[in-house]
Amino acid sequence: MPRIDVAGIGIAYELLGREGDPAVALTPGGRFTMDVPGLREMAEALVAAGRRVLIYDRPNCGLSDACLLGDSESEMQAEALAGLIRKLDLGPTVIAGGSGGSRVSMLAAARDPEICSHLALWWISGDPIGLMQLATYYCGEAATLASAGGMEAVLKATSWAENLAKSEQARAFIAAQDPDRFIAVMQKWAAAYVPSPITPVPGMTPRDFARLTMPVLVFRSGKSDLSHTRATSEWVHRLVPHSRFVDPPWADDEWNQRSAQTMSGTQGHTLFRSWPKLVPQILDFIGG
Repeated sequence: MPRIDVAGIGIAYELLGREGDPAVALTPGGRFTMDVPGLREMAEALVAAGRRVLIYDRPNCGLSDACLLGDSESEMQAEALAGLIRKLDLGPTVIAGGSGGSRVSMLAAARDPEICSHLALWWISGDPIGLMQLATYYCGEAATLASAGGMEAVLKATSWAENLAKSEQARAFIAAQDPDRFIAVMQKWAAAYVPSPITPVPGMTPRDFARLTMPVLVFRSGKSDLSHTRATSEWVHRLVPHSRFVDPPWADDEWNQRSAQTMSGTQGHTLFRSWPKLVPQILDFIGG
């Protein structure tokens, strides 16, 4: 698996497709990796349409390094994505992502607009329940374990499990942290998810939204989805008035059904298995 150093962080990645074809960077949600079911299939469909596709493990995910820098985890990951696109010399890139990947994609495009030719977003996390879920999952579990059992206990955190299992650096890095410092970082990162009256997306200010001058595609979230609410997708569309706002190619209850299947364990990880269905609409948007 190729790895590259981006501002001192080791990032694992793959480039699919022919060198010289227009680039697309795909980012999944959660702390899931480039191997999560649905993502590679989406990448391969884009490659078949003549695109070169970057899939990668964000910092704190999979084979990439663990890192505790930044005002929030998403902002740190967005800087890593922008740096990765520049380091690989991909040129203006279609940046696309869903759930946590939509947040990272937005932040990367806002902080370095020159690298982004088009921006495509779906399942944008937001509203109090959705954001509090994120703070608890990404930060609360690990901080609570550190408080009760030190860093040895954090090594058993479910939200960090895949990174700790796949990356020797991550396991050594987390184990070596001072528990009080680690908890302080988790508190800071959790604070980024506090709902705001002026922005729907943690880390994105109104000024950041104004920097999204590239073509933007926003998929409307399902009415039944409390993790990525319809109101959040509508708010993002209002803040980016030139954005194209479309319905996704699945039923309203897609997230709830996929979540139930994944939690049951009977069909493995299913959250992102419908993502390849987005490819025709994305290709139409980017002119592919």
